[in-house]
Amino acid sequence: MSAETAHNDEFYVRYYVGHRGQYGHEFFELELYPSGKLRYANNSNYKHESMVRREVFVGPAVTEEFKRIINESGITSVDDSTWEEPETRGQELEIKIGNQHIAFTCPEIGSLVDMQKSKDPEGLKTFYYLTQDLKCLVLSLITMHFKVRPIP
Repeated sequence: MSAETAHNDEFYVRYYVGHRGQYGHEFFELELYPSGKLRYANNSNYKHESMVRREVFVGPAVTEEFKRIINESGITSVDDSTWEEPETRGQELEIKIGNQHIAFTCPEIGSLVDMQKSKDPEGLKTFYYLTQDLKCLVLSLITMHFKVRPIP
């Protein structure tokens, strides 16, 4: 594989949503590295201190599914220049696909109304639905991989 092909195949995703409040730093984070390592972390101190961290390696088919979801979302054509900066509750999305690198930061989106009030409702809608899809995929993979009692 040539250096140019390897560079064009480079793929990385990181999504973070969280805040610091009366219960400390609560967050959800996922990362998928070019090696196929998928990291998941969830920290919630609401009822009791509980930090969940999981790591698993995924195959090329799963990585391709991440790429497909991202490409079909249209996120690479979104411009976040009019988005508000987060004050206390924020989200971050970083994606590297080949030569393209994007990074978004915005306040946590609580509802459709939050998106409609913004200066860029379509861009935030694209961001929101993509992050929901990524979270669902990762939670499904983590649950399936670390299931205590597998279904026969």
